[in-house]
Amino acid sequence: MEEKNKEVIRQFYRDFFNAHIVESADRYVKEDYIQHNPGVDQGREALKSAFAEKFEAHPEFRLDIQMLIAENDMVAVYLKNIGADGETKCRVVDIYRLEDGMLAEHWDVLQPCE
Repeated sequence: MEEKNKEVIRQFYRDFFNAHIVESADRYVKEDYIQHNPGVDQGREALKSAFAEKFEAHPEFRLDIQMLIAENDMVAVYLKNIGADGETKCRVVDIYRLEDGMLAEHWDVLQPCE
C-alpha cells in the first residue's frame, strides 16, 4: 500500500502542482477532501479554485519532491518551491491521508527561505 500511495502523490504533484492541470485533482483528490491549511477552504473544488488562481498569478510555480515517507494510509512529502531563477523560495512538508487511492486529508508546514 505504501508504494502505491507514494506513486499517487508523485503523479498528483507532477500533474497538479507542476503541470498546472487543475482538473487533474478530480483523479487524485476525494470530493470531500479535508483541508487543515486555513488558507484553503474544504473540499476538492476549493483546492482547485485556490490553485487555479495561484497558477494564473504565478505561472512559474512548481514544487520539487525531495523525499517521500509512507506508512499505512499516510504519506509525508518534503518539497522545495523552486523559483524561475532556480532559487529555493520555500520549503514545505505536506502530509496526506489517502483513502481508496485518493487524497482524503491534508496538513502542511511551510518554511519560507529569505
